[in-house]
Amino acid sequence: MRFIKSVSSLHDQLQDENVRIIDCRFALADPAHGKSAYVQAHIPGAVFFNLEKDLSSPVLEHGGRHPLPAVDEFTEKLRKAGITQEKTVIAYDDGEGAFAGRFWWLLSYLGHEDVYILNGGYKAWKEAGYELTDEIPTYSYANFVPSIKEEMLASYEQVKNRKGILIDSRARERYLGLVEPLDKRAGHIPGAINLVWTDGFDNGFWKDVETQKERFSYLDETEEIIVYCGSGVTATPNILALKACGFKNVKLYAGSYSDWVSYDENPVETGELPKL
Repeated sequence: MRFIKSVSSLHDQLQDENVRIIDCRFALADPAHGKSAYVQAHIPGAVFFNLEKDLSSPVLEHGGRHPLPAVDEFTEKLRKAGITQEKTVIAYDDGEGAFAGRFWWLLSYLGHEDVYILNGGYKAWKEAGYELTDEIPTYSYANFVPSIKEEMLASYEQVKNRKGILIDSRARERYLGLVEPLDKRAGHIPGAINLVWTDGFDNGFWKDVETQKERFSYLDETEEIIVYCGSGVTATPNILALKACGFKNVKLYAGSYSDWVSYDENPVETGELPKL
């Protein structure tokens, strides 16, 4: 799978000065989990990025539960982590893939061409018996210059006026409108199809590219594809998988369903939509 690194590959690169490692561990039910886990032990050389403090901006009336961070603020944090366009960057989480996926998408959006996700995450690294540390690294300030890829992002207006494919990445029961634990209305954006993001994984590891292609076999590669979830986090593994399978015109609706239902006038649908 393109954009994915194995733990053995990262272990071989651990002493490489041209590699930067990002720890993205997080738990929605316990926002303090990631930082406390990082302080206790992490992959040597890893810098911690928190979903809510570093990979998102404050929540407003609109924009969803995890709005994208301000480009200048996120860029400054990358510079403090010693990241330049020339560095290979590898992000990991506990193995879910979504929090590292958020970092992967953001750095790709800023124009970095050499960013990856660690397959199996911290759990796979630990189970392989590789070294861990509690030492917090420091790096020389780097001159990272963003080059925004606007084509990776779909605005609220683009979603409303779309002509292509809209993918809902959330769990099946939320898409169908049977349950809604977080947002004020249950259902999905009208016309969206459901491709659950966890279907791209097998026991915490990314499925191979041929299996991913089977997931997307009925999609038209020539159409624009907009992907959303609840708040722009768990959509990112689907985006990575689509791009690894050769889909070119793939965008993230960052505000996602939580942004859509923040506008009371927006309709929602429940139940099944036939596959394309």
